This record gives sequence, structure tokens and C-alpha cells, in this order.
Amino acid sequence: MNEGQKQDYRGNEAALDWRAEAHAPGCEGRAARSQAEKEGIAARFIREAAAAWGACGAFEWVALAYLAASSALIAIFAENLAHPLRLFSVQTLVTAAILVLCRIDVRVAEHAKWRGETAASGFWHFWRHWYPHLLFLICFEELRKLVHLVTPGWQDAKLVAFDQWLTGVNPSLWLESFACPALNEFMQFAYFTYFLFLLILGGILYYRRERQSYWSVMTYSLVGYVFGYVISIFFPVQSPWFMFAGVWHGNLRGGAFTALVDLIEKCGRVHGAAFPSQHVAGAVAALWGAWRHRRWLFWIFLPFVLCMCVSTVYVRNHYVADVFGGMVTGTLGYVIGNWIMKTRGAVATEAH
Repeated sequence: MNEGQKQDYRGNEAALDWRAEAHAPGCEGRAARSQAEKEGIAARFIREAAAAWGACGAFEWVALAYLAASSALIAIFAENLAHPLRLFSVQTLVTAAILVLCRIDVRVAEHAKWRGETAASGFWHFWRHWYPHLLFLICFEELRKLVHLVTPGWQDAKLVAFDQWLTGVNPSLWLESFACPALNEFMQFAYFTYFLFLLILGGILYYRRERQSYWSVMTYSLVGYVFGYVISIFFPVQSPWFMFAGVWHGNLRGGAFTALVDLIEKCGRVHGAAFPSQHVAGAVAALWGAWRHRRWLFWIFLPFVLCMCVSTVYVRNHYVADVFGGMVTGTLGYVIGNWIMKTRGAVATEAH
């Protein structure tokens, strides 16, 4: 055997040794374990995702449907946005947070059955039921970026014309002639009551552990808000506050509630999303919820809601058309939300 043949022989021998090692039981085991781990992670993710979806109720069905629809609009009309990826990321994070929160609540509740209630189970149970208020705020504030997603211009002129046709005057400018500190303060107080209706009704139902009624009220509100969110995206209205800036004779002067509402508006005022009035829609949905689940509370709410509807025009945040629009969407929220709540599994916490 010459030197070249010896080298070829040694090369073939090394190749055979390498193939033997590659097919050795230990190597095959490591490859199989690696593949099993990959498949295990994927299977676990799918299983957890399915469990999270199973932990959702009617409120989440509506919320996730809106987030999916608005994300689709962001993708379709991305060229009309300054930072579409940022908005899409926010939508994704909110969706993930909802699913994770629902899943955690179910797991904690299962543990609590065996170990009893703990501070941790109480914490997650509370946030599972009260996160809707944060969701309403996030979706509304996001509209400042979405109001020109589809339609580039403002549509205020149409509503100004409607108000003029209906009342014969420009209501916001006409009401300014009655402005005085005492009336300003009362109207700002009436406007502020919007933040209390759902908190009071929801708090009573939550305290009484009436889960079906509690989630029904939250679903009425969400459906009404979603109608408003979608309309605002396709029909952007900026409100009298911006439309008639420079026309007013001065700011509304009052007391503590005037200062408080001014602070809230300064921190959270959205340029746009005025039609329909989300204030009115949320208040009307809560009013209908009180009618169905706490009739005595309906009669307490009613005069405050009526005053609040007037105050939205008086404090220059809405047109009369916005108020009517909010009444319609709030009522639709109640009717459609009530229908959804009759669906099996609408209250996921009861099933678990």
C-alpha cells in the first residue's frame, strides 16, 4: 500500500468514525431531546394561549375584536400615520396583557380552591374585574392618533350646521351668555359625575358578588364605547373647544370642580373623537345597567345624567349632535351587550 492509499484509508476510517459517533445512541438521544424540547415549548405555548382564550368572557370577546379590527385598520392605512409600528405594538401589548391577566386569574383561583384565599389571589381577582376602566382610558387616548387614520379633514362644519338647524343658534356660543362662576361650577360638577356612574354601579355589584350583573354592565359600556371609537375613526370631529378657539370671551371661572375638571382636561384632553360623545355614551350605558340591575340607583342617576348631557355642551366639549349620538351608541351598547351576555360562557369566571 503506497502513501496515497494509506492517506485515503485513514480519511475513510475517520469518516466512518465520525458517522458512528453521529449515530451513536447518546447523540441520537441529545438530538431527540432537543427536538422534543422545541416541540414541547411550542405545544405549551399553544396550550397556554388556548387556556387564556378559554378564560375570557364576553367583555374580552368584544375588547379583543376591537383591538384586532383597529390593528387591521392601522396596517391598511399605515401611510396616514407617523408611527404605525408603535401603535401596532401598543395594540399587541394590550392584547397580550388582557390574555395573560385572564389566564393568571384562573390559575390563581384554582390554587385558592385548595389553599384558600390569599393576598395574591385577591390582588389578581381585583385586577381581573377592574382592568376594564383602564382599557376604556387607553382606547380613548389612542384615538388622538387614529382620528385621521381614514379621513384626513375635520367634519365639525356638518355638526355646527345640524345644531344651527335644530336650535336656531350655535348652542356653545349662545350658552356663554349665561356664564357666571356659580353656574360654571355646577356645570363642571355635572360634567365630572360621568366618572362616577360606572364606578358606583360596578362597585355595588362587585361588592355583592353579582358577577353576571357586574360583567353585563361592563360589557354594555364597552360595546357602546366601541361604536363611538369606530365612528370617531371614520368621522373625525374636534369639538367646539378647538373649533371656536379664539371666539370665546374667556375661560369658564369657578371653584374646586372647575379647577379639577380643567386639570383632567389638561392631562387627558383628546383633539378629536368628539362625535359621538363618549361621556354621554358611557353614562347612558351605565344608566341602562342601573335600570336592569339596580332600579333604585337608576332614579338617583337619572337627574345627574341629564345635567351631565347639558354640561357637555355648556363646557364647550361637545355639540348637541354629539349628545344625541352618545345617547344612541350608549343605548346600542346596552341592547347588544345584553344580547351578548346571554351567550354561553359570557361570564368566564363562573365557568372556572
